[in-house]
Amino acid sequence: MNREGRGATAPAPLSTPAPTPAPETFTGNRALDLEEGLLFEVGRPEVSGVDLPAPKGGADRLGGHGRTAALGLPGLSEPEAMRHYVRLSRMNYGIDSGLFPLGSCTMKHNPRLNEKMARLPGFADIHPLQPVSTVQGALALMAELSRYLLALTGMAAVALPPKAGAHGELTGMMAIKAAHMAAGSSRHVVLVPESAHGTNPATAALIGYEVRAIPARADGTVDPEAVRAALSPEVAALMLTNPNTCGLFERDVVEIAAAVHAAGAYFYCDGANFNAILGKVKVADLGVDAMHINLHKTFSTPHGGGGPGAGPVVLSQALAPFAPVPALVETDGTLTLAEERGDTGAEQALGRMSAFHGQMGMFVRALAWMLSHGADGMRQASEDAVLAANYVRASLMDLLSAPFAERPAMHEALFDDTWLAGTGISTLDVAKALIDEGYHPMTVYFPLVVHGAMLIEPTESESKASLDLFIAALRDLAMAAKAGDTERFLGAPHYAPRRRLDETRAARAPVLRWTAPEPLPDAAE
Repeated sequence: MNREGRGATAPAPLSTPAPTPAPETFTGNRALDLEEGLLFEVGRPEVSGVDLPAPKGGADRLGGHGRTAALGLPGLSEPEAMRHYVRLSRMNYGIDSGLFPLGSCTMKHNPRLNEKMARLPGFADIHPLQPVSTVQGALALMAELSRYLLALTGMAAVALPPKAGAHGELTGMMAIKAAHMAAGSSRHVVLVPESAHGTNPATAALIGYEVRAIPARADGTVDPEAVRAALSPEVAALMLTNPNTCGLFERDVVEIAAAVHAAGAYFYCDGANFNAILGKVKVADLGVDAMHINLHKTFSTPHGGGGPGAGPVVLSQALAPFAPVPALVETDGTLTLAEERGDTGAEQALGRMSAFHGQMGMFVRALAWMLSHGADGMRQASEDAVLAANYVRASLMDLLSAPFAERPAMHEALFDDTWLAGTGISTLDVAKALIDEGYHPMTVYFPLVVHGAMLIEPTESESKASLDLFIAALRDLAMAAKAGDTERFLGAPHYAPRRRLDETRAARAPVLRWTAPEPLPDAAE
């Protein structure tokens, strides 16, 4: 229909001339894509955005260590400061911006309902030093969260204090060490598969264990015979991720756990990939003795950014007596926080892992997600996450090369760089080109057992339309790479606020202090 509502035949499309390069702008801005300098370049060190009275003289309580030079902070007005940080925030990429395909990170949507619940006064406004009698509702929520975590895992005890996944991992491994010490054992070796998260060997080494690697077999999983060969009276524990970091379920996990226990050691399971088996598998049935749970990866609480985290750890019956304090204790219908070892009824309790019990806001968000979904909904979330990963994998298999292709994936799709052979393009180049397409890159070069790895985890948050667009973008990049369009990759990202950095140099020689540039000389008369 034309504008008057009458039927009309559409004219033949006219040929479109090749676009001319966009002109450079005077400001460096590109419409609403605003160029922003460093804070020291925006502000002026010689002024202050706030007028403060000169301090009155008094006794020097700093022992001669008071500042003798100007502080050197840039002075900004309130609008300048606000604009600076808003402009920087526009350069961020987050799960609320688009699909965030970081493999092994489970960057899933955090529903706004969770945020509304976390901001209720009874949760948002409490203080960790309030009398326990005034926070019974908050403690009841923590008890309900604990009940859900135990029901979902089948484990005997849960500790809420750990502040993050790695902190929960440390807590679980310290409980294992405490159990060995209580038994008079001096075991000092921890077995870690080569495909493990880097935190696994780091945690074991931090608390004094010697780390020995277990190789992965050709299909990407751990061989029970390799574990048996490494077991000895020196071995304290095995740390295993299941599903593993290749996106595969360790099908021999029960046999591996039995071998570990028969040798007098404990089985620590890294819970980073719990989102793939939530509501489908109870880890206690796999023989697990301890596992941390990343609330931000499995139960949708905010992920990353250096903010508050939560990494509860669940423990088996054998390790429950060594759980840390503070711990929730119910007496005659009243909940309290046991602050000392003896208060929990377990004299062998690990001790204190953090100043207070945990991060209340994350507990509220996680429980809100659980209650919203229910048991069937949580199970479906895992099923959808696995379905999405396999859909991505199947849609790219004809162009990208996938190791372990004979087995279906779990929660993430893993590709290597075999398909890039002869193109002059690397995994890193593909990741940088993906930025130009409007996506945060997938995880690259991990796991280390796969050369040039590209690890994609779409999670259950994404619609089919969202996945289809992402797949189409990757297919277009793959075809461009194979067609020899190297400029699209080697110069990428072309459209980000900053072009590609020398990342190796930036890591090894970071510039951490801003220095004013030398003034330009005056023009000659």
